[in-house]
This record gives sequence, C-alpha cells and structure tokens, in this order.
Amino acid sequence: MTATAAALAIVANGVGAVTPAIVPPATRLGVAIQQDVATQAATAAQRSRTLDLREQAARATELRLKADLAAREAAASKPDAATDAAAAGAQYNSLARVYQAMKPARAAPVFEQLGMDVQIQVARRMRDRAIAMILASMTPKGAADLSMALAGKSAIPDGRAPPTTSASLVPPPPASPAKTPAKTPEQPVAKGT
Repeated sequence: MTATAAALAIVANGVGAVTPAIVPPATRLGVAIQQDVATQAATAAQRSRTLDLREQAARATELRLKADLAAREAAASKPDAATDAAAAGAQYNSLARVYQAMKPARAAPVFEQLGMDVQIQVARRMRDRAIAMILASMTPKGAADLSMALAGKSAIPDGRAPPTTSASLVPPPPASPAKTPAKTPEQPVAKGT
C-alpha cells in the first residue's frame, strides 16, 4: 500500500508541475501595492539614468578642462609670436617717428645704411611726405632700390642690370636755398681766395 501511495504522490506532483499554479484573484490592496512597487522601480531607474548622465558630463568637463589647461601651459611656455610681432612693430613705429623728425638730408645717409627689410618696414610706417623727402635726399641707387622694394618688385629683375636712361644719369637737382642745411663742423671750410 505504501508503494501505491508513493506512486500516486509522484503522479500528483507531475500533474501539478505541468499545470500552472492557480493565481488568486487580485484585490484592490494587492493592485495598489504592485503599482507602488512599479512606480518606485521606474523612479529608481530614472534616477540611475540621471546620475549616469551627470557622471558622464562631469568626466567630459574634466577632460575638457585638462585639455584647456594643457593648451594654456603649452602656450605660456612658448614665446608668443603675436607679442613678438607687436614688439617689433612698436620698434619700427618708433624708428619711423625718429626719421620723420630728422631733416631729410641728414636722415637719408643713415637710412641707406639700414638693411632693406628694415628700410621697408620703417618707410611703410612713415608719412608719404616724409619718405618722399628722404628718398629725394638718398643716392639714386638707394632711392631706386627702396622704391622697387616698396612697390613689391626686386630692384634687378632676372639678375640683369637695370636699364640706364639719360634721366637716371642726371643727378638730383640741388635743394632750394631755404632748405639747405647750415654748415656743420664736419664740412671743411675753404680758406682764402
């Protein structure tokens, strides 16, 4: 008899496992609890997503700040080209004011001794009238070289000598008596005639 009872118990358990468990009908309290649990789970999932987004934004901001700091340190360690250019421009402006203040006859020989690149930079910062007077006082070759450089062309095209004309062989006219500088101690004075 125990064998029969054991066989019936096995068959009953097998049938119970195959058939779904009977779910008791839901009550209002049970439904409310299930809704509250689902709402809390959704709220927790939303908070988790929000925290993840904030963490990603914080990491991105940190990386951006590190990159910006590295760029600033690199820029601070390198000499600033804009600052160097501004300093050079200020020096050229200062030279332009000095040469404009000088008498053209005295400024021209000194101006011709400067390098061509310095002459160009200074001449471009001078007033047109002042540079014209200095060019008039310069040697014809120096004035022509500077004029060509200011025009953006080389003074001697293709390595050939510039063409000579009768006009280029004539010396510049002497300055008017009102503009002639007073004699300086460097000029010898002729004795007795």
